[in-house]
Amino acid sequence: MLEPYFQKDLIEAGCDEAGRGCLAGPVFAAAVILPSDFYHPLLNDSKQLNEATRFLLRPIIEKEAIAWAVASIDHEEIDRINILKASFKAMHEAVGLLATIPQLLLIDGNRFTPYLGIMHQCVVKGDAKYASIAAASVLAKTYRDDFMGQLHTQYPQYGWNNNKGYPTPWHKQQIKNFGLTPFHRKTFRWEIVPKATPKNKQGT
Repeated sequence: MLEPYFQKDLIEAGCDEAGRGCLAGPVFAAAVILPSDFYHPLLNDSKQLNEATRFLLRPIIEKEAIAWAVASIDHEEIDRINILKASFKAMHEAVGLLATIPQLLLIDGNRFTPYLGIMHQCVVKGDAKYASIAAASVLAKTYRDDFMGQLHTQYPQYGWNNNKGYPTPWHKQQIKNFGLTPFHRKTFRWEIVPKATPKNKQGT
């Protein structure tokens, strides 16, 4: 059972990201401020939920949250500044979009770049411990999945509607078969060397 808050005296926002380990597409992050009495029996770390449950929870979180926001950093900036910094930057941007200013950030993970003027607390596996982080994980994951589904219509041969850009064996084989798209991140250590030029659905 998720804890409703880390402490009850400050306004706290849970923060989490999605897409950090992907080969393609942006990294998304969400920040969520929940009421202290928020509870939903299905809410959990998004990785522990199936897709249908995540999308069922999203409108509930958006309706019941005191404030929520989602931000993303694209693949080109990920290549420029590295994926860790991009993940933190996406969290910063999400926090900056909140309609209510939090006084404490609960960060999923073991490190974070401080956000000016707001304290933070890192929590390892926090998305399975605190409701606000779990809610942020659901929003970040579902918004990123929607984005990758849209990209799939341009490059259906990579199966992004299923693998969402993660390095599945099939995804890596398709890179070998068709090459990299403009949306693949170029700074990963590739296990395979693509030799083909990718084509989109129109063959261009």
